[in-house]
Amino acid sequence: MTATFDRKTWMGILAQAPAQDLCRLWSDLGFSPKYTWLRAPEIGAAMVRGRAGGTGAPFNLGEVTVTRCSLQLEGGQVGHAYVQGRDKAKAMQAALVDAMMQTEMAGPLTQLLLEPLAADRMAAQRARASKAAATKVDFFTMARGED
Repeated sequence: MTATFDRKTWMGILAQAPAQDLCRLWSDLGFSPKYTWLRAPEIGAAMVRGRAGGTGAPFNLGEVTVTRCSLQLEGGQVGHAYVQGRDKAKAMQAALVDAMMQTEMAGPLTQLLLEPLAADRMAAQRARASKAAATKVDFFTMARGED
């Protein structure tokens, strides 16, 4: 069964996928669409915001290096990518997938590229949660018997 992803979801999957996994799956597909650069891959920085305890007031945590690019397929579809780090090839592949997901290739791309990347990400999250759960310590207090 092929899942359907909205653009926000597939962009997140592509941005968070390990570069070697995205590269391997992309090369296995054998696609080589023609495109023109709207914005060639460029490296910059973005401010990362955090919240104390996950729910508190937002604060600037620091900057993170990002690579971004935009391209246009011959059919007119535009693809964008923002990925953490300095990997221009990953940004280009993510932008190509973004653009191609707006064509009739969305089904095969979802099944052969996005679903495996999403499954790998979920497995890694489960493994990390399991490892963290094994180190959980429950603290409690005992009544001291004072009157």
